[in-house]
Amino acid sequence: MLLRLVSILMLLAGCAADDRAPADIAVGDGPPARTIYAISNGWHAGILLARSDLPKGLLPEAADFPTANWLEFGWGDREYYPNPRPTMGMALAAGLTPTPAVLHIAGRVALPEAAGKLEILPLRISEAGLRRMAERIDAAVERPAGQERADSIAPGLYETSLFYPAHGEFHLFNTCNSWVARKLSWAGLPVTDTGVTMAEDLMVQLRSLAVPE
Repeated sequence: MLLRLVSILMLLAGCAADDRAPADIAVGDGPPARTIYAISNGWHAGILLARSDLPKGLLPEAADFPTANWLEFGWGDREYYPNPRPTMGMALAAGLTPTPAVLHIAGRVALPEAAGKLEILPLRISEAGLRRMAERIDAAVERPAGQERADSIAPGLYETSLFYPAHGEFHLFNTCNSWVARKLSWAGLPVTDTGVTMAEDLMVQLRSLAVPE
C-alpha cells in the first residue's frame, strides 16, 4: 500500500500543471496601474478584481453577477469544492488522483473586510499584467463548443457565487493555491507555485509584495 502511495505521488509530481509565466514576463510592462487583491480564508486562496478593471470581451460569465462591483475567482476540485458536506473520501480522492476542476466566481458589492482567518492583500500590477492574468482566468473556463458563455453547474459558497466547469486537473501538486500563484505570476508578480499546496504557502510570498491602501 505504501509503495502504491509513493508511486501515485511521484506520478502527480510529474504531471503538475505547466502554466508558469516566463521569468521575464513583466519586462516592458510599464508602471503599476491597477490594484488587485489576493484573498485567503486559511484554506483556499483566490483573486479579487474590480469589475471595472476586467478587460472587455473576457469572462462573459461576469454577467451572472449584475450587481457586483468586485469579482472573486478561485479554482478547485469539481466534486469536493462545491460540496456543502465534503467527506474525507472526497478529500483523499481529490488530493491523490487527478480529478476534474471547477472555477468559483463570487460577485461582491464591496470588498470584504479581513477578520479571523480571512486575509486580504492589495497588490499593484501593470495594465499589461492585468490583461495577461485575466486572459489566463478566462481560458480556465470550460465552455461548450460554439457557446460564448459557460453555464454554472452548482451554487457557490456564498449567496452571490456560482461554480463553472474548468480546464485542468486538481491533485496534490496542482491545488487551488498553486493555481492562484500561477495566475499572479502571469500578472508580472514575482510569485512561484513551487512548494505551494496550502494557502499559507502562497500568502507568505505575497505579504512582502502587498501595498498600503
